[in-house]
Amino acid sequence: MTVDDVRADRPADAIEYLRTDPDLPPVGVIDRSPITPAKKALFAGVAVVGAVAWAMIAIVRGEHVNAIWLVLAATCTYVIAYRFYARLIEYGVVRPRDDRATTAEVLENGKDYLPMDRRVLFGHHFAAVAGAGPLVGPVLAAQMGYLPGVIWIVVGVVFAGAVQDYLVLWASNRRRGRSLGQMARDELGVVGGVAALVGVLVIMMILLAVLALVVVNALATSPWGVFSIAMTIPIALFMGVYLRYLRPGRVSEVSLIGFVLLLFAIVAGKWVGESGWGADWFTLTPTTLSLLLVGYGFLASVLPVWLLLAPRDYLSTFMKVGTILLLVLGILIVRPVLDMPAVTSFAGSGAGPVFAGSLFPFLFITIACGALSGFHALIASGTTPKLLAKESQARMIGYGGMLTESLVAVMALIAACVLDQHLYFAINAPAAATGGTPDKAAQYVNGLGLAGPPISADELADAATDVGEKTMISRTGGAPTFAIGMSEIFHRFIGGESLRAFWYHFAIMFEALFILTTIDAGTRVARFMLTDTLGNLGGPLAKFKDPSWRTGAWIGSAIVVAAWGSILLMGVSDPLGGINTLFPLFGIANQLLAAIALTVVLTIVVKKGMLRWAWIPAIPLVWDLTVTMTASWQKIFSADPRLGYWKQHSLCQAAQDAGTLCLTAKSPADVEKIVRNTFIQGTLSILFAVLVLIVALAGARVCLRALRSGGAPTTEAPEEPSRIFAPSGFVATPAERAVQHEWDELIAAGTIRAPGAAR
Repeated sequence: MTVDDVRADRPADAIEYLRTDPDLPPVGVIDRSPITPAKKALFAGVAVVGAVAWAMIAIVRGEHVNAIWLVLAATCTYVIAYRFYARLIEYGVVRPRDDRATTAEVLENGKDYLPMDRRVLFGHHFAAVAGAGPLVGPVLAAQMGYLPGVIWIVVGVVFAGAVQDYLVLWASNRRRGRSLGQMARDELGVVGGVAALVGVLVIMMILLAVLALVVVNALATSPWGVFSIAMTIPIALFMGVYLRYLRPGRVSEVSLIGFVLLLFAIVAGKWVGESGWGADWFTLTPTTLSLLLVGYGFLASVLPVWLLLAPRDYLSTFMKVGTILLLVLGILIVRPVLDMPAVTSFAGSGAGPVFAGSLFPFLFITIACGALSGFHALIASGTTPKLLAKESQARMIGYGGMLTESLVAVMALIAACVLDQHLYFAINAPAAATGGTPDKAAQYVNGLGLAGPPISADELADAATDVGEKTMISRTGGAPTFAIGMSEIFHRFIGGESLRAFWYHFAIMFEALFILTTIDAGTRVARFMLTDTLGNLGGPLAKFKDPSWRTGAWIGSAIVVAAWGSILLMGVSDPLGGINTLFPLFGIANQLLAAIALTVVLTIVVKKGMLRWAWIPAIPLVWDLTVTMTASWQKIFSADPRLGYWKQHSLCQAAQDAGTLCLTAKSPADVEKIVRNTFIQGTLSILFAVLVLIVALAGARVCLRALRSGGAPTTEAPEEPSRIFAPSGFVATPAERAVQHEWDELIAAGTIRAPGAAR
């Protein structure tokens, strides 16, 4: 089909072709075709199914709710939100123009800036943002019941998380890929900007350390998982070289090759893990794994983006999306019921075994990724805008990518809630409570007042044996719970009992893939932020502003990995259980980071005179500030030693002075570590809250000034005409295929170079 054929097939004003050079084909296509009656009926049907599913979950319920209703409620809501609410944001705020060159096209250097195929970029972005959060947070929050979690995950992503990701990507692209901290500095002024820069950098170190800690907990003493994860690195390197030099533009071809190699790595991991030499080489201690992760983060940050980062993230996306879709299929076939009640007693008491704190505010910071995550804003203003080929692709990648991650969070919540309640709490309660043995753990969880028959020590031991593990007691961190819940669903429709252990270890490797891709992209983004900040200081440091200065990239990467690596090692050796003490700080820091991002976006919207649409970022910002400031207040000032960092610190400081033990410490050395760690965590809690309040007040001041003057200048980069073409959505429309054919002919003739190909 040619462009003329498309014109003849549509009304005269339905299709608009954007041109910037009379000698080249169009660089963009605007399709204004009205929605057809068939599509209207389809969306109406989706809305009805979604409404019925929500009614079954929240109103009808009954004694046991089938997990199918959670899947239907979530997916139907996503479809409606993407089609209508995301379009409203695109129409009112983003207003994309594909005849305007993106950051990737203007600054293309083959290393950090590169117009990338939208499908590969979607894979990279989704892999980068979908880390530990959507897997760990919902699993931990399941102690409060399934209903609060699923409501926050789905409603939160539609009106908060996806909005933030989409608008930050839009704002960063219009500013030559500036990082979140640098945009805050440019838009909020010196005081607010400096507070944002410092806050973003420090928070980023906490986020990366906790993400790495989850990887360490999942892979420690697991040779199968370590080997399979390690093999994704050479596979990604091969894919990067293949796509850039051997067969440029052959995305489908290299995708198939990479997928086959990935499956082989998973199967080979089982053989290696069961061999004598494999067990010796790939059974690693938490400390060794931590050091290897630091080294990997450094390399991923300094190597060209096309060589390791993008292909590895794209490769892992096959694994991620494929596994989640398979899990959805498994739920539809197996139809498991949720053993966890809609709302548990721990939601009100705040005395949950998994983490302390009441439903408000701690549910909303425990479930961050999947609903609202500030970390996403760092990716949306880090690597992704430097790879975006067309402005119109931002909706699919920013809003659509976050909806996909939200589905992951729903699957994690289901995996936790289909387990027997007693088993769930035996896995997730700290060792100090369970005693670490089947007998003591059974006695502990049977005393929690849970519904259903009590669990025996033999049943707890069998749960570990069934998945090929020595123990599942106090395997905190969320990853083991998700894995055992996933194996519970998978083995019932593929393979039976004989494959239960396989599916458990498959899930562990799947989770590690999720998280590791966040660490590599996050380290690179942190390097961008750090070099931007150093460049602001001027003098000899001004050279750090040059994104192509490789020495600066190496220096910045080394500082970043040293910072988050030291916090990781602190968490690995924490007597209170690194994930138990660091994850609340992680959640608060993550949501405070989202407050910074939403403040920057709201300020930009108001300064551009879009007051009519300011409510879109303002509503999630007000909610986020309310939640995070309440949680910060409790973590800082609470007199409950299960909740307050400073209360824990004072108790152990007194014990250290008296020469006794405190809390879960088993030795004087443990007491010393708790005193040190709680001081650091308490201090960081105060620092984060103060910095974010400064940013919020600075944003309010700038917005009020802009309102009084009817708008204000922003720091958008000058427009430059685009000279490349790329479809807007995942599947090209007939009009886009026709234009793409014209460009392909010019590329084949050697007249022009394919976007992203080697120079």
